[in-house]
Amino acid sequence: MRVIATHRNTDFDALASVIGATLLYPNAVGIVSKSVNTNVAQFLSTHKTAFNLVLPSEVDYDRVEQLIVVDTDQWRRLGRVAVLKDRENLEISLWDHHHNGGDIEASFRCQEPVGATVTLLVREMKRRGMDLNPLLSTVMLIGLYEDTGHLSYPSTTAEDAAAASYLLANGADLNVASFFLNPPYEDVQRNILFAMIKNTEQMKHNHLSIGISVLHPDKKVPMLAAIVSMYRRIINTDAVFVICANDEQSSTVIGRSRNGDFIDVGKIMRRLGGGGHPAAGSATCRNGDHQPDLLKKRLVEVIREQKTGGITVADLMSFPVTFVTNSTPMFEVRDLMQDQKIRGVLVGNEDHLEGIIVLWDLKKLRMDKQWNSPVKAFMARKVTTIPPDLKPGQAAQLMIRKNIGHLPVSHDGKIIGIVTRTDIITYFYDLLPD
Repeated sequence: MRVIATHRNTDFDALASVIGATLLYPNAVGIVSKSVNTNVAQFLSTHKTAFNLVLPSEVDYDRVEQLIVVDTDQWRRLGRVAVLKDRENLEISLWDHHHNGGDIEASFRCQEPVGATVTLLVREMKRRGMDLNPLLSTVMLIGLYEDTGHLSYPSTTAEDAAAASYLLANGADLNVASFFLNPPYEDVQRNILFAMIKNTEQMKHNHLSIGISVLHPDKKVPMLAAIVSMYRRIINTDAVFVICANDEQSSTVIGRSRNGDFIDVGKIMRRLGGGGHPAAGSATCRNGDHQPDLLKKRLVEVIREQKTGGITVADLMSFPVTFVTNSTPMFEVRDLMQDQKIRGVLVGNEDHLEGIIVLWDLKKLRMDKQWNSPVKAFMARKVTTIPPDLKPGQAAQLMIRKNIGHLPVSHDGKIIGIVTRTDIITYFYDLLPD
């Protein structure tokens, strides 16, 4: 017997991957647990009979000879299917786009950092020259869009976009996809969203803003993950974590991040026994670890332990910085910018920053005599500085928010460099020299 399994709390990428794998593995039976996301449950209520799907309790595990695992690499996330963990001579194939350091040893493994597991399956379908019907294409497009945020998450790759194109070419229905990806909100969802906002506690970590909210709902909340995503956008933080008390035995933590390069939510969730992507993840805690207050304390500890590696503004900034005194005539500032081919000059010195003058400010001078005026007459006196360990994305957000193009870099009270809008664009569009 050949079976296909995925994680509990099944989302659309997991469901679509199970269904997609039934095409790649003929006569395989897809196993989907009762624990699924609300929009998945709504879909299955009307579409389940169209696919070869069963519940975990309907499988005779003694007859299983081959197991195909999709969208996870961890036995503990497979629920009842994990009884196969110690089975000898069990052939295991694994398809997953997470890198959770799982414990499933597979004879075949397709595990790559793309936006959705569906993308890996679509690659194989294209290689085999398979044609899909509109229903299968639609299901897989929903899974692909859900895990990539409609191809907008930072984890999205060019291959994800190509997979979406392939599914659309095979008849995927965007109207159906939109319905299941954006179900209407009801009073219970709105009330929970307001409760999240009201109970928010904000913390700072490595210059990042993080919101944490604890919920004690009277009953299970439909579409909680989608509400958490909206919650993060509303309070406009770099990341949010919502702790929801399910009952007296368990609590669920759901995290969302603006950019997984800043705060790796999946990594944090793995420390709590769950998993996910850099930008999204969840964990369900039971027994002594589930009490919301203790879980919140543990969550904060795990967040504090996270280091944000990679490129910082210290790697992008220009130095040494060009300074002029506040009495320098404007014509000298203009000539200095032309000679050094720069767009901004700082006023003062590295120990005392008085202001900044940029190329745009020169357009304010409409009379010839103004070029003899001192720079202090035209400089901006309120200058935003940043620390050297700030991420390029954070610097970009600051520039957008304040509508500025130059950010002096300050360390231990001294100006050590400057980052410009051009530096940020060069970095993000991979235009840095080799």
